[in-house]
Amino acid sequence: MNRSRKPSRRGRLIGDGRTGKMIASVKMLARREGNLTGRARFMSSDRCHLSSRYLPDDGPSVIDRMHSCAYVSQFSADGTLFVAGFQDSDIKIYSVDNGWNVKKNIHARNLHWTITDTSLSLDQRFLVYSSMAPIVHIVNIGSSMTESVANITEIHEGLDFSGHANYTFGIFSVKFSSDGRDLVASSSDDALYVYDLAANKLNVRIPGHRSDVNTVCFADESGNILYSGSDDHLCKVWDRRCLGTRGKASGILTGHLEGITFIDSHGDGRHLISNGKDQVIKLWDIRKMSSNTHGVKLPKHFEWDYRWMEYPSNLRNRRHPNDQSVTTYRGHRVLRTLIRCYFSPSYSTGQRYIYTGSADGNIYIYDLAYLTLYSVFIEALLCGQCRRWCWGMFFCSKEPYKYDKGQHNATDVSLVVKRLIPTVHNLPTCKLSLMFCICE
Repeated sequence: MNRSRKPSRRGRLIGDGRTGKMIASVKMLARREGNLTGRARFMSSDRCHLSSRYLPDDGPSVIDRMHSCAYVSQFSADGTLFVAGFQDSDIKIYSVDNGWNVKKNIHARNLHWTITDTSLSLDQRFLVYSSMAPIVHIVNIGSSMTESVANITEIHEGLDFSGHANYTFGIFSVKFSSDGRDLVASSSDDALYVYDLAANKLNVRIPGHRSDVNTVCFADESGNILYSGSDDHLCKVWDRRCLGTRGKASGILTGHLEGITFIDSHGDGRHLISNGKDQVIKLWDIRKMSSNTHGVKLPKHFEWDYRWMEYPSNLRNRRHPNDQSVTTYRGHRVLRTLIRCYFSPSYSTGQRYIYTGSADGNIYIYDLAYLTLYSVFIEALLCGQCRRWCWGMFFCSKEPYKYDKGQHNATDVSLVVKRLIPTVHNLPTCKLSLMFCICE
């Protein structure tokens, strides 16, 4: 990266009115937003100047290497722990504040295909992990034992979600409630499950969709409202207090044209985002939900399979005739695996951004305030997809930046840390961000 480039003459003049004097980056951004340059954008020299000051150009730092594909990852609520799950049955918990040392190395029990999801309790005492089986395992991670081998060094208690069903199914997603008393899970048998940990029994099974339910989460800290997303193209809202009497969804959110891979809640009980196989993220407000699907039957494209085919170009501009979403974000690619998306943390960004992995190996960041693609950041170090990326304390510029993966020749899965070090005091400080990559 050329560090010698200076802002354009037009940018300098409009910035402070004095030719040749370097202006603050914050002023450059403010002038651009006010279109005082007459271009409504930066010139190439301006972009180079800003990126050379605030974006790292010396590559990511590898903190661990594994011999199998990584499938899931998550930070704890306070950002002090990071959990990573791999296809070879390993789940590692890293202590972020302790130099990313391994706090716990969990060797999973009865693994079917891969670790499909993990969830930490809010008090960081317990972790649950799921697989393509109806049994979810819970582990006490508060013990002093570093190596946790199922039922050898520690007990991995199995929680049976099948009840009395005479068939098997897989769990795609599992989440703790904020009080740690319940688990909610979504499955390949088109249903949602709520498990009562205190009573150690399955509380309710909700046959809520017409296809695989890929994702589920709690709407807020109350634990009463659930969001679910399925391959039937629908997001649904559930009120646990009404399940005993009504047994059906409180509302339906229509707008996706293909299956939904992931849902993340804003935490305010009203807003959520969903990632879809129609290659878009949608922002929803449940106050716009309906009680039915408006009777619109969309054609299904049986010739397309997201697991091994590219999304047909003639379908990219389709719109749902009854789209209830607030905003749609395009640019990333949802292929090969269940790509996830998240709101950025409230404690460091005020949840201003949406970020997602992508099948092209990049991280895409969307700015909620500008309703546009905010940045394309970093890459998968290997041949596969960037499935899930977890956000630490983070800052990025408004101009797209791609890390040059041609400089590296990684052949295995890596956890990657980028340290961002801003050099002016009036920009937000940055601590670190972390990306998680898989090769599928």
